[in-house]
Formats: sequence, structure tokens, C-alpha cells
Amino acid sequence: MRRGEICRKTRETDIKLSLDLDGGDYKADTGCGFLNHMLELFACHGGFALDVECRGDVEVDFHHTVEDVGIALGQAFCAALGDKRGIARYSHIILPMDEALVLCAVDISGRGTLNYDVEIPSAKVTDDSDEIKQRSVGLFDTELVEEFFTAFVREAKITLHIVKMYGKNTHHIIECCFKAFARALSAAVRIVGTGIPSSKGVL
Repeated sequence: MRRGEICRKTRETDIKLSLDLDGGDYKADTGCGFLNHMLELFACHGGFALDVECRGDVEVDFHHTVEDVGIALGQAFCAALGDKRGIARYSHIILPMDEALVLCAVDISGRGTLNYDVEIPSAKVTDDSDEIKQRSVGLFDTELVEEFFTAFVREAKITLHIVKMYGKNTHHIIECCFKAFARALSAAVRIVGTGIPSSKGVL
């Protein structure tokens, strides 16, 4: 089974997360409706089973929640891959989301590197979760998208390129990034052989 489970507790967040690379149900409960939506898109389009529970200091903002979920997801991904034997390793996709178009390329290299070339037209995305509405707050800072991917690649130890080729709508651009990321990652982890896909013999 290619499965990873992470429990991570700090003064800022308390996270329980499980990831199965070979599919199943998915749900996300982070206290941030927009992040929930992106995580569920990631699981759905990647064909992953995902269960995320996070209690964070959202009364401050969503920064710690987003970054720490990225850390935990990256750790679970790394654990689920094990020695990476038999995986395709590389993948790329150009994915459309209405007017948005994003290129995503992945190398499961054992090295954490992110190239994030995504210009987003607005600084905020409105969060639609009922809990946040009741507190009359809930604007998701779009700069947190890069923070999420940075945290993920460091812990997952992958090389990830995300480049916006076109897009005007903030929500569409971010959604396109997560869908492209999911599809590329899913293709890169598929089993295509039996050996370690590296001339060094280790990843």
C-alpha cells in the first residue's frame, strides 16, 4: 500500500492527515473553505485518497494553516512513495480552466525545488465557509498558494514547475494550478516498471 499518515501539532496548528496514492475517498476540514476546495480538487484530479483535519489559528489568518497543511501533505506523500521503485518519476501537463491555462511539470527527484511563475491579479480570494462568514472575515491571501507549494516540495523532495500561461480570473488561475499539479503528480507516481528510475540507483 502506498499510504502515508502524518500527525503534526504545533502552537499554531494541529493536523491529522492521511494520503493514499492509489485512490479512495477524500475530504478536507481545515477551517478554510477555499483551502478545503483546493485540497479536494487535488485529491479528485490526482486520483488520491485524502483525509485532512486541521485546527489552526485562523483567527489570526490562514497563513499557518496553509503552510502547515502543505508540510504535512508533503511528508505524507514522501512516506507513501517509499523508495520510489517502479514510478514514472517525470510528468508534465498544460491544463485549461476556462480562460486560465497553466503548465505544470514534476520530477520526483529527491530534491525539493520550486519554480512558481504565477501572476495572480488580485491579492485576496473570498472564503465561502459558513464558519468564516459568521466571523465576518475570510479573505484568502493569494500569496499563500506559493507558500503551500513551497512547503509541499520541501517535504516531498520533488522538483515542481508551475507556470501561468494565461488567465484573468483569480479563482480560475489558482484552481487551474491545483488541478494541473494533481494531474502531473498522478502521472509521475504511476507504476511503470520495477526498478528505481535513476542512473544513480536511488532517489
